[in-house]
Amino acid sequence: MGVVVPLSAAEAKEASLTPLLKLVSADMEKVDAQILSHAHSHVDLIPQLAQHLIDSGGKRLRPMLTIAAARMCGYGWGTHHVDLATAVEFMHTATLLHDDVVDESDLRRGRRTARLIWGNQASVLVGDYLLGQAFRIMVSTGSLEALGVLSDAAAIIAEGEVMQLAAAHNTSTTEDAYLRVINAKTAALFAAAAEVGAIVAGRSRAEREALESYGRNLGIAFQLVDDALDYSGKQAQLGKSVGDDFREGKITLPVVLSYRRGDDHQREFWKRVMEAGDQRDGDLDHAIQLMNQHGAIEDTIDRARHYGAIARDALEIFPDSEYKAAMVDAIGFSVARAH
Repeated sequence: MGVVVPLSAAEAKEASLTPLLKLVSADMEKVDAQILSHAHSHVDLIPQLAQHLIDSGGKRLRPMLTIAAARMCGYGWGTHHVDLATAVEFMHTATLLHDDVVDESDLRRGRRTARLIWGNQASVLVGDYLLGQAFRIMVSTGSLEALGVLSDAAAIIAEGEVMQLAAAHNTSTTEDAYLRVINAKTAALFAAAAEVGAIVAGRSRAEREALESYGRNLGIAFQLVDDALDYSGKQAQLGKSVGDDFREGKITLPVVLSYRRGDDHQREFWKRVMEAGDQRDGDLDHAIQLMNQHGAIEDTIDRARHYGAIARDALEIFPDSEYKAAMVDAIGFSVARAH
């Protein structure tokens, strides 16, 4: 087995999402217009809730990957890349709505969640509506291959949600088990978003698989950095509250590593706060102290760099271009958020 050299911290810090944003800006304006058009409904709550999510300030990285992958593969004779990017964003938005209900989250990106404003029932049902719209859009492209990839991803994401629910509060979760969860819950949509870019451009199986690998490993890296950020002071700078995962009892990789590396007394602490849900004043600070003691946060970021390097290598079969360079920069940006 070959050795993957991780992205260095310096490489990550130098990367920016700006080149990708500039390259896809015109197409993303069309995606935004499609989102508003397809979120329209005579049921007032649907566009209201959809607009709330649109205004929440997300980066829209997944649909940008669809656009960039299609353009890198030479697509330029239609608008199906925009259609599929819109479907990808609807899928992602639907999962956010469902996630916030399952996790009982009150804030997302520093704003009140839709479930807190309109209730759990409305959030679930509007999420279902957006999923339905996503599949309508996929069908409109006439590509059974793209429909197959995205529908498979939808099923895998749902499996990931159930896997995470089953593992909730379970301190005996292994690193491999946790990686299976994020592979399904997060990375599957990144993988599908990138792969359909090659499909719409009619490219080879090898190029489709390369973009699927790029997206999957980028998605894993992205989620691992999110895991680390939840226990980092950088989180506050990004407009998010520190310790949301902790308060919800989520078993993420920093917790897995800290639990495994701790002594019996420390493991009893993790069982109390995570399994029993008995959280007291000062527990979050103590959890962060344990993570720093055992190098759990930095090692989580190192894992993210490793998967980012795999994503970068997956693109090497493509000739150099501004789109390829921007997609490589997106990897570094995703990791650099932790610094």
